Amino acid sequence: MSLLKRLFGKRATEPCYPTDELEINGEKLRLRFFAHASIAIEYGGRWIYVDPVMDSANYERLPKADAILVTHHHDDHFDMVAIEHLCHAETRILLDKTAAEGFAGDCYTMLPKGVAEPFADIRVEAVAAYNTSAHQLQFHPKEREDCGYVVTLNDAVRIYISGDTEPTSEMLALKDIDIAFICVNQPYTMTSAQAVEVVTALRPKIYYPYHYGQVDEPTDVEALAKTLDSVTDVRIRPLA
Repeated sequence: MSLLKRLFGKRATEPCYPTDELEINGEKLRLRFFAHASIAIEYGGRWIYVDPVMDSANYERLPKADAILVTHHHDDHFDMVAIEHLCHAETRILLDKTAAEGFAGDCYTMLPKGVAEPFADIRVEAVAAYNTSAHQLQFHPKEREDCGYVVTLNDAVRIYISGDTEPTSEMLALKDIDIAFICVNQPYTMTSAQAVEVVTALRPKIYYPYHYGQVDEPTDVEALAKTLDSVTDVRIRPLA
């Protein structure tokens, strides 16, 4: 083995993506940011991937998944090739109803209000995700039963991933959210003003704007962060 490979072997084989590291009850929580709506959560030795798509990351070269969560079937959220690269024999796959209907393998079909415990230390609650504005109802209709998710890790931290949605009664009723990923992508999901409404209601300890960019109407995430400065810790990470 060459000296270069010995020194940098892991870096040479695993792509580098922006990562935040937090400590929860003495355990490291790592959040990895790919692009758009694709993120990963590493905690307690487990890897959870949310909405992996090949346009967002090179999943073939990333650690295998313990769990994969898909919010809905749109191709910027649901990609069979990415899922295949991440899977091993014990991977748990959690899909919304529409994505599950087109999935050939074993999976958990998640419906709003549904709960799954793919592992003893991971609890996943599905939260309804849908448009509420009259001019946007066709994008994510309520009756399709798309999902956002609250992921509870070892009863220590609760992470809310909104999926594609506008403010809903189901979302606004959530409690005890530590970390929130809430979409701000026009014209398909929330405006900045709607995101402010949700974050102000939920009061997460940390808010990551996500699912922004890649559209004709860019979101001013820096202005959004300033508006919420007194509400929570807003962290802007490269997801555009």
